[in-house]
Amino acid sequence: MALLFVLAVWFLWPAYTPQIRDAQGQVVPGSIASLEQVTLGGVPQSILIRGWNRNNPILLMLHGGPGMPQMYLAYRFQRELEKDFVVVQWDRRGAGKSYSRQVPPQSLKVEQLISDTHQLVELLRDRFHQPKVFVAGHSWGTYLGMLAVQRYPDLFYAYVGMGQMTDSEQARKVRHDFLLQRARETRNQEALRDLESGSDEKWLFQFGGELRNATGWWTLLAMGLRAPEYTAADAFRIPAGLRLYAQHMDASGHGELVHEVSAVQVPVYFFLGRHDYNTPSELAVTYLETLRAPRKKVVWFEESAHFPFLEEPGKFAAEMRQVVSETSATGAP
Repeated sequence: MALLFVLAVWFLWPAYTPQIRDAQGQVVPGSIASLEQVTLGGVPQSILIRGWNRNNPILLMLHGGPGMPQMYLAYRFQRELEKDFVVVQWDRRGAGKSYSRQVPPQSLKVEQLISDTHQLVELLRDRFHQPKVFVAGHSWGTYLGMLAVQRYPDLFYAYVGMGQMTDSEQARKVRHDFLLQRARETRNQEALRDLESGSDEKWLFQFGGELRNATGWWTLLAMGLRAPEYTAADAFRIPAGLRLYAQHMDASGHGELVHEVSAVQVPVYFFLGRHDYNTPSELAVTYLETLRAPRKKVVWFEESAHFPFLEEPGKFAAEMRQVVSETSATGAP
């Protein structure tokens, strides 16, 4: 009975985000800590807004997947970031807290997600009286982010890509070659058999190319069980959203970033994990060399793989402050 009671409380405990407090435990005047829903493209979607000063620059985070949310990781990596930015986490339509059976599957199109992004940026600009925002994409969020800044350059101070997508076919080749090399070096016969059959996701974790010091997705998902912004029901929505996107995501009319986005009118920063072989960093460097932008910079995260913001959060916050400093001439606060 006691176990059933604990499980019931766990499932029914409401989601919340803690207020921002100083070292003395006092709520910081002028701070913002809000977990709320907004309607984008006719669909209710969840956003988390946190910052020590609501007048600081806005940083919109675009998660990967395309249906893999990031909000449930916020409490693990962004507390330092919140001192200098109003950080906005957004679970896109059908993903994470925004998953619902009422989300029209036919709406999971790249064009609709660009439109949702545009609408959210406009909402944030109006609400916080800011002319532009900073945007940081992760994994598939880099695809969405690059398309958004290409189309609406006047709305963004700068773009930051982590786990930067480039060319999926080339990425698969580089990833496979890396895993094959590691399997041979470690004489791992099971890995060699799996790789020969085309199965590599398990070994990407095992060989440190996804998340260092983790052997599977459970390490990430377990963090969601401790996130105050996520209920147990929200955590179970994650795999439902992943299935929804896997079955219905429509990218028709759009291609690989290396072919589709050759120039943007905003500063571009790639924060690259030295050990990332999900979206191999070497391909991102090559892409940035050919990309035309008013400012371009690679920042290496030496202890990271595919999740530099999570694996080196202190460096991530420091480098984001540097982005603001370097783009202030373009009008950043």
